[in-house]
Amino acid sequence: MKTLLLAAAAVLGIGAAPAGRPAITGISHLAVFSTNAAATRHFYADILGAREAPDPEDAGATRYWLSGTQWVEVLPAPASHGPSMMAHAAYATADADRLHRYLAGIGARDLTPVKSAPSGERWFATHDPEGNEVRFVQSAPGAASTPAPKAISGRIIHLGYLAHDRANEDRFYRAALGFRPYWYGAMASDKVDWVSQQTPDGRDWLEYMLVGPGTTTPLSKVDARELGVLNHLSLGVPNMEAAVTRLIKEDRLSPRHDGPQMGKDGKWQANLYDPDGTRVELMEFQPVTEPCCSAFTQPSPAG
Repeated sequence: MKTLLLAAAAVLGIGAAPAGRPAITGISHLAVFSTNAAATRHFYADILGAREAPDPEDAGATRYWLSGTQWVEVLPAPASHGPSMMAHAAYATADADRLHRYLAGIGARDLTPVKSAPSGERWFATHDPEGNEVRFVQSAPGAASTPAPKAISGRIIHLGYLAHDRANEDRFYRAALGFRPYWYGAMASDKVDWVSQQTPDGRDWLEYMLVGPGTTTPLSKVDARELGVLNHLSLGVPNMEAAVTRLIKEDRLSPRHDGPQMGKDGKWQANLYDPDGTRVELMEFQPVTEPCCSAFTQPSPAG
């Protein structure tokens, strides 16, 4: 059945959602490891302004709510966590149980059971072809996207993480799940470094951070520091100057930061880094100049 589904997706075009799949509406959260709970709390609660709370998905973890439907999950780093500080990526779905049945029906074999929190939130996990843990979360009934009061942004607009094989990832995200092409670009005209695809039923997106042949990032450069740059989340802001001015005025810049600068996609960007090197990118919702390399094929998030 899985082979037939992938063949049909290739013929019909990736834009159409596969039959039987419930809506995947956007980004839910990014989970990261921390080696210093106090320093990490300062970054996410004080610098980003997220609301701290216990995490129903993982005992011992902390959830930093940016809004009522999006957050960063922080887990204590295990002794053998390796160079990457990304624990998992998570996307929002309208129906976790139906999506679980859909993935099981097309041959996914490493699905966890669907779990539930007292609030009614439901979720499960699997892995993409690169081995990244990917979760799908159905928000608690009545959850609203109202930003946390002190958040510099209450809106995660994209996640990015390392990818070696674009075609292999596409078989999962585009063919099986229905993610839609959005934009691609690179630091050099004859390379492809970033490939973005929006969630099937929303405007948030996933960015493959490509490394190796055909990119400007050789495999030899991919160390722990580089992985912190590649594996990231992006917060949307309506005006970069206003956002950065607020951070400076309120003494909320992280010790390591860079920008603002104009991105290759024509959007203003600035970067903050948590104490373990995970990049949090501020990005304006809309481009203000022509992007390099390719045109946008879907509307950008509106805020």
